[in-house]
Amino acid sequence: MWRIWKLYDPLRAMVVQGIFLFGLAAMIHLILLSTPTFNWLDGPHAAQTMKQNAAMPPK
Repeated sequence: MWRIWKLYDPLRAMVVQGIFLFGLAAMIHLILLSTPTFNWLDGPHAAQTMKQNAAMPPK
């Protein structure tokens, strides 16, 4: 294991890992916000309102 840290600078590796994890968390949150079920900013009744305002199905 010590040979790996001789190849990579530990501080740089941790900074890169932190940037990657922050980017991954931001991407996951934006994906969830784009769905009507998991969008917590519109409130708990936003999914029900969207269902009520949907067009009637054809007969």
